[in-house]
Amino acid sequence: MKYWLLKSEPNTYSWSDLKNEKDKTTTWEGVRNYQARNIIRDEMAKDDLAFFYHSVVKPMAIVGIVRIVRAAYPDYFAFDPTHKYYDPKSKKDNPTWYMVDVQAVEEFITPITLTTLKSHAALHQMRLLQKGSRLSVQPVSHFEWEYICGLSKRRKV
Repeated sequence: MKYWLLKSEPNTYSWSDLKNEKDKTTTWEGVRNYQARNIIRDEMAKDDLAFFYHSVVKPMAIVGIVRIVRAAYPDYFAFDPTHKYYDPKSKKDNPTWYMVDVQAVEEFITPITLTTLKSHAALHQMRLLQKGSRLSVQPVSHFEWEYICGLSKRRKV
């Protein structure tokens, strides 16, 4: 099993939005960065776990945990000319963009803010905390996963 961090701007799609979905499950679509796409396509697997991170909001924070419930498949929004994620260069027989399906598993009772993460020297190597790290999909080490999970109480959703 691998661990990840998935960033979402809550005004676009929030943790509450995910909890309100049927079966608390949604597509993780719209990734339009090649490095993030490669992670989704080549490294993510069914049953991997990921932190759900609210970005571009104050405070930025990890708010929950999701499970990858469907491994990478072509992002079908790339083929829809009426959709905001449309990409005319992406073809059904040779897709450029991929997505996964995620399901809410646990919610952090107290979100773990970026400031809190930065205050823990043990996390200084975490990708999220590196200068210039802007990827919406990032790997998280097993150590980082366990450490962060130990920082806050969680509840099943």
